[in-house]
Amino acid sequence: MTRGAPVPDTVTLHVPFRVVKRGGRKVMQLPNGATPSRRTDSALIKALARAFRWKRMLESGEFASISELAEKEGIAFTYMARILRMTLLEPNIVEAILDSTQGPEVTLTRLLQPFPLGWTEQRRNFECHYS
Repeated sequence: MTRGAPVPDTVTLHVPFRVVKRGGRKVMQLPNGATPSRRTDSALIKALARAFRWKRMLESGEFASISELAEKEGIAFTYMARILRMTLLEPNIVEAILDSTQGPEVTLTRLLQPFPLGWTEQRRNFECHYS
């Protein structure tokens, strides 16, 4: 723009993206080649932290069983068991979650469902390419 030129009333900006459902919520899917910003999934990180805390409490002998710990924490046994399963995740997947670099397929909803115990199968199941 040059000095004295009129300022346009509107500006049109085209941003290519799609809205897709991931883990029960809508997210923007950027075109190939675009780098997404890191987005922390605080619910997933909190669940992971709880899982390792509960595992440590069980292993220390502080609680004799998952049922006893669930009662003390005031939550359902089945929920606690599903959260505790997250301690069986491959270390690189755990690290990616904590760094907020996990792929969009790694969600709390998905991790609460049964997943393979073998680390190779987990990487394949979650389409992970972590080192």
